[in-house]
Amino acid sequence: MLNTGKLAGRTAFITGASRGIGKSIAEKLAKDGANIVIAAKTVTPHPKLPGTIYTAAEELEKAGAKCLPCIVDVRDEAQVQEAVDTAVKKFGGIDILINNASAISLTGTLETPMKRYDLMNGINARGTYLVSKLCLPYLKVGKNPHILNIAPPLNMNAKWFRNHVAYTMAKYGMSMCVLGMAEEFHGDNIAVNALWPKTAIWTAAMGMLGGPDVAAQCRKPEIMADAAYVMLTRDSRSYTGNFAIDETVLREVGITDFDAYAEKPGSTSFMPDYFLEDEETNKSIASAPAPPAAAAAAPASDVGALFEKLKAFITDEVVGRTKAVYSFEIKGKETVLAVGSKEWRWFCF
Repeated sequence: MLNTGKLAGRTAFITGASRGIGKSIAEKLAKDGANIVIAAKTVTPHPKLPGTIYTAAEELEKAGAKCLPCIVDVRDEAQVQEAVDTAVKKFGGIDILINNASAISLTGTLETPMKRYDLMNGINARGTYLVSKLCLPYLKVGKNPHILNIAPPLNMNAKWFRNHVAYTMAKYGMSMCVLGMAEEFHGDNIAVNALWPKTAIWTAAMGMLGGPDVAAQCRKPEIMADAAYVMLTRDSRSYTGNFAIDETVLREVGITDFDAYAEKPGSTSFMPDYFLEDEETNKSIASAPAPPAAAAAAPASDVGALFEKLKAFITDEVVGRTKAVYSFEIKGKETVLAVGSKEWRWFCF
């Protein structure tokens, strides 16, 4: 995805941009000539997760970008207001807001301490609402203004709630901000959209949680950055209220070869992301992990043999790292493997 320069001179305020998807989007926008405000709370290196607001800013500035690192905990209204004021003073305004900061804990109701519940809702739902609220006065007078939340479509299928209702509630809070604010600020020509990855995205955090073997099932964060770029260069007066999927956005502009986005070149099987139904996830790629040929062809009566094949994918190491719960359900000729809140299906003939 080539840069066009359409964002040159515009100012983007990005939460959680010290690493991962947020940083990748910041890099993409910086290459286009945008001013970048890195609003994150990482000021000292994490023992397992590289990157701080200062190292991220240094990298962007070496590439020629104008960058402002700001210490921001999106739960703290005073810190957010100070960062917004500093950004406006330095760059003259805010044209783009990307609500990327998020917290996750895939735990059930009984396993989720209220401190963790408050953290997720404070960062995801409240943080997104707060940062948007404080940036909106400047977005109203910005150039082709956009708010982009890294949030999923509002899928009310109960399976996306049953295993981690606290996280889903918090993440959907970001999505509901899109639904409501897109309509509320349509008259101000402010685009409010959501972007979500079709597959798992490989980041340092994913590596820490899932281990290196998971990389082959992930795409690079650059796919989210390129999709965000497409969305942010569209006309804010007409392109609003969308819950977009990264691959779909890129296909709309003619991109059909996605191998460059694979973390491991040549990978053809990717881990589907949460909140997307199988039908949507599997429209254009084999996004669910493919079983061995022998397992796929196993007779329905030989369930034990099929499960023996599946053991290759469900090792003690993977279970220990992901803390996932694995369950199996047989429905006629269809075998359903549920991993956490994901469901992968194999049909036996």
